[in-house]
Amino acid sequence: MPTKAMDVDAVRAFLLAADLQSFTRAADVLDTTQSAVSLKLRKLEEQLGRRLLERTPRHVRLSAEGVAFLGMARELVSSHDRAAAAFDTEQRRLAIGINQQLVGSELPSLLKRMRDHDPNLQVEMRIGGTQELMRSQAQGELDAVLVLRPDDRGKRGRVVFAEPFAWFAAVGWEPRAGQPLPLATQGESCRVRTQAVRALDRAGIEWREVFVGKGAAILGAAAVAGLAVALLARRAAPAGAVDVGGVLSLPSIRAQDVMLYTNLSDRRTREALRVLTLAFQ
Repeated sequence: MPTKAMDVDAVRAFLLAADLQSFTRAADVLDTTQSAVSLKLRKLEEQLGRRLLERTPRHVRLSAEGVAFLGMARELVSSHDRAAAAFDTEQRRLAIGINQQLVGSELPSLLKRMRDHDPNLQVEMRIGGTQELMRSQAQGELDAVLVLRPDDRGKRGRVVFAEPFAWFAAVGWEPRAGQPLPLATQGESCRVRTQAVRALDRAGIEWREVFVGKGAAILGAAAVAGLAVALLARRAAPAGAVDVGGVLSLPSIRAQDVMLYTNLSDRRTREALRVLTLAFQ
């Protein structure tokens, strides 16, 4: 085992590349280039005499030795960051709002990535509708919001990814013969609902709204319970729900742009925000 001290920045790059499964995304978080990240990781692997990551044109994944090193790498970076912040009396806070249609069972893993990235950061997270969250940001209550593209495009933001939507129902669920398709939606004010029912109408499919709730978790629960079919973001579909669009010949719904609006200028909180948004992609 080499005695030369490991480069903490290289170990941090290793953790980000492993978590995000991409050198490009790791470079985005670190505000550097993909080639710089690759160079750091190559030097780290040479120092350790171990191959930590398996690289293919499309994927980055941990090798067996990388899995063994992962826990120790997290401890090293965490200890370094705690020592570096020992005399930093200013507590950093990140208040972020996320659209309720984007949050499902993966939320714990998203929060874990933020914790691993900066365990001393105070995070406030609010889940809600696009307009509600954008109002909160305008009033200074939120530092950043990750929302479906709003109708009002006057405010400057950036598209971070396009979220695919699909029709979900319980495993084995079948519609009743001669009955309208039962739907679970967020109610008439929801833009996704508007697109869904317009598409059904154009396809000549009768439908009936049988359940109204707010958020993907609630609509997903209605689908899993066998109450209705729900149009959900694929990432937010719960276990026990399956895509029935093809089986039922339901119309496809175009992907929705997810926008990021932020007022952050502090480097530490901006990095944490980048980790979160990249983890969504």
